[in-house]
Amino acid sequence: MKSPPLRHSFRSAWLPVAATLLFTLWLGYALLPILTPFAAALLLTYICYPAQKWLTSRRINANLAAILVLLGLTLAGCAFLLVLVPLLIQQMQAFYSAFINLFTMAQASWLPDLQTRLGLSFTLDIQHLTDWISRHSEGLSAAMPGLLKSLGSQGLALAQILVNLALIPVVFFYLLRDADMLTPRLLKLAPRRIAPTMSSLLAEIDSVLGEFLRGELTVMAIMAVVYGGGLWLVGLDTALPVGLLSGLLTFIPYVGSTIGLLLGTASALSQYGNLTGILPTLIVFLIGQSLESNFITPKLVGERIGLHPVAVI
Repeated sequence: MKSPPLRHSFRSAWLPVAATLLFTLWLGYALLPILTPFAAALLLTYICYPAQKWLTSRRINANLAAILVLLGLTLAGCAFLLVLVPLLIQQMQAFYSAFINLFTMAQASWLPDLQTRLGLSFTLDIQHLTDWISRHSEGLSAAMPGLLKSLGSQGLALAQILVNLALIPVVFFYLLRDADMLTPRLLKLAPRRIAPTMSSLLAEIDSVLGEFLRGELTVMAIMAVVYGGGLWLVGLDTALPVGLLSGLLTFIPYVGSTIGLLLGTASALSQYGNLTGILPTLIVFLIGQSLESNFITPKLVGERIGLHPVAVI
């Protein structure tokens, strides 16, 4: 019997897979407003599960343990809002002043010197820039009442947002409480012949994904402290926003350190007015990037997901 052509077999194999993948992506996009609180709750469950497991191992009831974890997470969020946000706002004002000062120095000193050396003719109107920022800031402030009124008139959309926000802690509590029972209940729905394979795969996925998320969050927190603390030690006025932004973007390789380096360099140049003042900021980011790439990420992420540090590097 003649076998079917290879091209026909390949086409018949990938078409159903592609159609299923496209349908799944479309369905996920269509259900995004509904699935968002569940995805957020699942992410929080992966992050907080070790705390839940530690509490239940101390013979604390699963319900009480989940409540304690949820309460601790809420207190941490409130502390962040009450302590760090005001400091961040204050530092952002210093950040704005630093850039205005940078443009002022460029207009008064650097551009005339550059024009003399290169024979070029161009101007930088700092007053026009500050007027533009002020005008748009006033326009944004004036538009806020109208925006709030518009949100208030769209009661259904506002109610949906509030319901989704309120749903996250509820779903998080039940997922965290029943985390140990989710996999056995899911396996009961599978045919017995594939149940052992599914159990092994689900356990591996759960372990790797959970460790990866917790490792990345730990790296982000450590790098925010390293960059923010290092910039504060060298006397940079905008250490907090630059350090936090650099740390939070660490999960994208080199992006966090690059953006932080550019912002930190501009702030240092505005604060000190010379290239020598930039050197401590450059040293902080050089040390931070070296630690993150060669020690912190390989140790906290690579070993958690079963990769040797050399493989991660």
